[in-house]
Amino acid sequence: MGVYHAGSRAVQDRVGVREQADHVGRSVGRGIREVAAAFLELQPLLIAGAADPSTGRVWASPLTGAPGFVRATGPQRISVTGDWSPADPLATALATPGTPVGTIALDPRTRRRMRLNGRLGPTARGFAIEADQVFSNCPKYLQRRTSYEVVADRYRGVTRHGGELTPGQAEFVSAADTFFLATVHEGGADVSHRGGNPGFVRVDSPGELSWRDYPGNSMFLTLGNLAADPRAGLLFLDWTTGTALQLTGEASTEFGEDRRVRFTVRETVETPSALPLRWSAPEYSPANPDPAH
Repeated sequence: MGVYHAGSRAVQDRVGVREQADHVGRSVGRGIREVAAAFLELQPLLIAGAADPSTGRVWASPLTGAPGFVRATGPQRISVTGDWSPADPLATALATPGTPVGTIALDPRTRRRMRLNGRLGPTARGFAIEADQVFSNCPKYLQRRTSYEVVADRYRGVTRHGGELTPGQAEFVSAADTFFLATVHEGGADVSHRGGNPGFVRVDSPGELSWRDYPGNSMFLTLGNLAADPRAGLLFLDWTTGTALQLTGEASTEFGEDRRVRFTVRETVETPSALPLRWSAPEYSPANPDPAH
C-alpha cells in the first residue's frame, strides 16, 4: 500500500497540495533508523490509537513506562512492555493479534515527535508492532515542557464513563493546549498531535467539540482518514495531575477560508491519575495562532 489512500488524495486535491504531499511523502518508510530507535528508548510516554474490535469505536490511549519500555527490536519492529489497565478502552485491541494500530511518541522536552503505524501482535510482556509507516513531524504547534518527574505515590483513580462532557470535562478541554487524535481507514490506523494556545479547542455543546485545522505538512493523513471513515478518538491529558480524558465519536471537516473539524461525542472515559508523570509548565509554540481567530 502506498503512503496515501483515496481519502487523503481527495483532501490534498481539494486544498491543492498534491505536489507538496508527494514531496513530503517520500520521507515515509517502513524502516526504523538508528536515530529514531534512540529517540524511542528515551520516551516515558507513547500514545496508541486503534478501533476496539469488539465495538468498532476508535480510541487513543496513553501508555507509560520507564524509558526503554518502547524500543526497536528489528528494522521494522518495535516492542512495548507493560501492563495495561483492563479499564482502558483499548485493552481488547492491544491484546488482539493483527489489530491495525497507530502510535506517536512525542517528547515535549525537545519538541520532537515520531509516528509509527502498523500491525499489532501481543507478546508475553506487552505487544509488538510490525511497521507499515514510520515518519517524523516538524515541531509546529508543539508546546515545550522542559522536564518531567515520576510521581511514585500516584495511584490510578476509578474510571468514570459517560455519554457527553460534564461541566468539569468541558472546562478541562477548553483549557487544553494539546490533544491526540486517533483515526482509521481500511486496513490502517494513525494517531496525530494537535496543539495550540488554550482555547484552540472549542466546546460547542456537551456533545460536540470543534477546532480549527491549522496548516501542517500537506499530507492530510488525519483528514484523509476522516474523509474515508468518520470514526475518531480524542485524548486529552493533564500534564500535571496525570488525568486522562478519552473521547470516542465521529468527526467531519468543514472546508472554507479556515478549515474546521467538528467532533460528535459518543462516549467519554475519564481516569484520574492515569499517568504517573508530572511535567513542567508549558512554553507555548511561537507558531500557535490566536485561538480567537
